[in-house]
Amino acid sequence: MTTVPAEGSGPSASGELRGNPLTVARVLLSVYYAYMMEYRAELVLWVLSGTFPLIFMGLWAQAAQSGQFSLAPRELIQYFLAVFIVRQFTVVWVIWEFERELVEGKLSPYLLQPLDPVWRHFFSHLAERFARMPFALILVVAFLGLYPKAAWLPSGGNLVLAVLAIALTFCLRFVIQYTFAMVAFWTERANALEQFWFLFYMFLSGMAAPLSLFPEPVRAVVLWTPFPYLIYFPASLLVNRADHVFQGFVAIGAWSLVFLLLNRWLWRRGLTQYSGMGA
Repeated sequence: MTTVPAEGSGPSASGELRGNPLTVARVLLSVYYAYMMEYRAELVLWVLSGTFPLIFMGLWAQAAQSGQFSLAPRELIQYFLAVFIVRQFTVVWVIWEFERELVEGKLSPYLLQPLDPVWRHFFSHLAERFARMPFALILVVAFLGLYPKAAWLPSGGNLVLAVLAIALTFCLRFVIQYTFAMVAFWTERANALEQFWFLFYMFLSGMAAPLSLFPEPVRAVVLWTPFPYLIYFPASLLVNRADHVFQGFVAIGAWSLVFLLLNRWLWRRGLTQYSGMGA
């Protein structure tokens, strides 16, 4: 999905970019939101493409009827619906955008402007969250209409923590993929790294199965990686089943810092490589 506004539009004007940071954020968000709304039909497809957790839900709920799992079928349905909600707010595609901009030479004019290109990508993703929200809400309501017994409400405290965790998880997911995108300075196939990462992401993040179903030794190792905090942790907060909440937020902050530092180092090295190619 191309999310770069037309030349000379609001956020591309140098006067806007030199304004107050809040003004810059508002302009970028409004422009990219308007851009996203032009592709509402495509947004529906994006929302539908994130329904894999609902497919896993059917498989696990059917398997749980044997009574051999720690979670009942109703609890599994609630969990995977929470996973679907979390995925709608944390999906990221910045690596494909950045790779295309670099290969096509579109990065060069952005480097001449007084705004780090990362903010264009960040606010385009943020605007897309607001644009897709109505479609995701319709799917959730339709799902609960089919499974009314699965309806639940997070407790007040868990709801606040879940919203905060989803916001931080999106930032972590974004900075991880943007860090992978830096590899595009050295190869035209940086997205292959993301595709390799996605294999681990699918099975270790809680998207394919709740981590509570994993053997204890495996779960203990996985909790040291960033994967559980990308889906399992915020989804567990939504269904009022999260434990070690403080540890979860600390882990999100720690991994965000690690990838942010790595990202800035690769960015500086990458710009040297980029200018060395005559850009």
